[in-house]
Amino acid sequence: MRNKNWTTMSATILLIDDDQDMGQMMHDALTPGGYKTLYAQDGLTGLDILQDQPVDLVLLDLMLPEIDGWEICRRIREFSDVPIIIISALGREQDVIRGLELGADDYITKPFRMGEIKARMRANLRRCQRPFAAEPVVHIDDRLAVDRLTHSLIVDRQTVRLSATEYKLLNYFLDNPGRILTQQNLLSQVWGWEYMDQTDYLKVYVHRLRRKIEEEANEPRYILTERGFGYRFQVPGS
Repeated sequence: MRNKNWTTMSATILLIDDDQDMGQMMHDALTPGGYKTLYAQDGLTGLDILQDQPVDLVLLDLMLPEIDGWEICRRIREFSDVPIIIISALGREQDVIRGLELGADDYITKPFRMGEIKARMRANLRRCQRPFAAEPVVHIDDRLAVDRLTHSLIVDRQTVRLSATEYKLLNYFLDNPGRILTQQNLLSQVWGWEYMDQTDYLKVYVHRLRRKIEEEANEPRYILTERGFGYRFQVPGS
């Protein structure tokens, strides 16, 4: 992802949805605020747009023709860490968790309020902005490091891609080593106050981070669960 020095109100938004009325509504609602909007009626067209031009955030419907949104989300994550917000009529807990596990950063169920969409968009765009890093590479131990310039993880000398949300969560852990961080603290600091009740988001992203940094995700040594409280980042041996 590119470094950002724009305000969230000048971002380019790609909507992938087969409902043309939805596309027009989003265009009419977002353009006056300074957003540039792009529209794709199917997933493959959306993938082509993403690979052809800069996009800052994707709004993705799940019920798409030919290839559904689940698969499109997975394919986007193969080459891009652009923030993805799923917008869908599927509102079951398992649907939300599935979307997050496939790499989405957020999930909003239809029908929705435009004010909510805009607030979630701003929160996700803020998370992917990259301020100047005083320490370009933070070495955690002999096998693990974080490159704060590229927002990537280095595990056993191999570079591992992180999404914007994964990076921000890991970075917050690194800024608070050994400290017990409550679920509400993590949600407010990483996602924003709008997400204070979304504990499922946190569980999914902690699991995703563990799969990337731990030698055994089910026996974590870095991101430890403090039952009844939250989580704590511990450097083994410290």
